[in-house]
Amino acid sequence: MIGRLNHVAIAVPDLEAASASYANTLGAKVSAPQPEPDHGVTVVFVELPNTKIELLHPLGADSPIAGFLAKNPAGGIHHVCYEVDDILAARDKLKAEGARVLGDGEPKIGAHGKPVLFLHPKDFFGTLVELEQV
Repeated sequence: MIGRLNHVAIAVPDLEAASASYANTLGAKVSAPQPEPDHGVTVVFVELPNTKIELLHPLGADSPIAGFLAKNPAGGIHHVCYEVDDILAARDKLKAEGARVLGDGEPKIGAHGKPVLFLHPKDFFGTLVELEQV
């Protein structure tokens, strides 16, 4: 059901410093910051030959990333994102298998402009999983 790894998302306390580190120290291609108000984050994409790193920074006090950074002040891996061909079919299969879809269970448009869903980390060995339709 899942396809390729789309990205690994890392929550960071300082988006500018993290972007500079990936660009200058690691020599990666780094996008400009992109606010995503529907998700409460500002994102920066680090382009790699085989996938992306998504740097996440809170956008507003209600951001889920603010809560993550309160528990992990230095930042850290927040989630992994896998591609799926049909997000509704994937959701229905996962729910039938007992996996919990976060939120209201309906896909939202993610930072790449495609439908996404998140799966409860307790169902995937402590890892928050994002599914993105390609």
